[in-house]
Amino acid sequence: MISSDPRIDELLRVFELEPLEVNLFRGQSQDIGSPQVFGGQVLGQALRAASATVPDGRLVHSLHAYFLRRGDCNAPIIYDVDRSRDGKSFTSRRVVAIQHGEQIFNMAASFQIEEAGFDHQIAMPEVPAPDELPDATAQLRALLQQMPERLPARVRRFLETPRPFEFRVAQEIDYLKPRKQAPLRQAWFRAVGRVPDDETLHRCLLAYVSDFYLLDTATLPHGTSFLHTKLIMASIDHAMWFHRPLRVDEWLLYALDSPSASGARGFARASVFARDGRLVASTAQEGLIRRA
Repeated sequence: MISSDPRIDELLRVFELEPLEVNLFRGQSQDIGSPQVFGGQVLGQALRAASATVPDGRLVHSLHAYFLRRGDCNAPIIYDVDRSRDGKSFTSRRVVAIQHGEQIFNMAASFQIEEAGFDHQIAMPEVPAPDELPDATAQLRALLQQMPERLPARVRRFLETPRPFEFRVAQEIDYLKPRKQAPLRQAWFRAVGRVPDDETLHRCLLAYVSDFYLLDTATLPHGTSFLHTKLIMASIDHAMWFHRPLRVDEWLLYALDSPSASGARGFARASVFARDGRLVASTAQEGLIRRA
């Protein structure tokens, strides 16, 4: 660990999985103030477990995952990796996450050797630079200072928990009195401290942080937010594609949109750009959005 920030040191420890047996790993759970284990943690740890079984020189280029049950923040998670295939260029892995004897998550991931080929991408949206935007986490915590009695206990605990990533959102957000708006959002993010020079680790951490803001984007046209006690939100599935090298300790732009919500489910997708305009990853998620 080379970070001088304890929040990053704690996050890196979460990604130090313990090998139990061939293809079997144990990961410790992190409590970020949510009612269950943060989905991004399970996603990132599962990718870390799968990566530990892959031949050198191969990096993840895609993953597809399903969240099956709520995870317990007070218990470790076992990751069982199936070595589906090792080909000349591609490697496939399946991962099952187990807690209290039950599957809580499963994932399929594909890895590839570095190859040259066709190269094109969409353009990065024009948004203000991150240093021109307010700190989104600080704005949320200001709500806690202004009106703690109006916020549910679960929300207060979530806002009080230190974050290993900082966010700068291009659109103004009023969480207490949200207005109906187009399902679009752009947010800069980066780790609050230095992360080791390990491309595999950076991709695992990007998987971790990609679970922020995605499903929330699907609520924008409906004038509600996660602060509302009668709104139930939970990730159902998550997919990612990694296009180019990246660093999570440098500013990345999360360009999100939600094409649809129906059947008590919301769908959102996003492109992730480096500050120099390179498209480094894409992601998509469908989740439960239900009024209690």
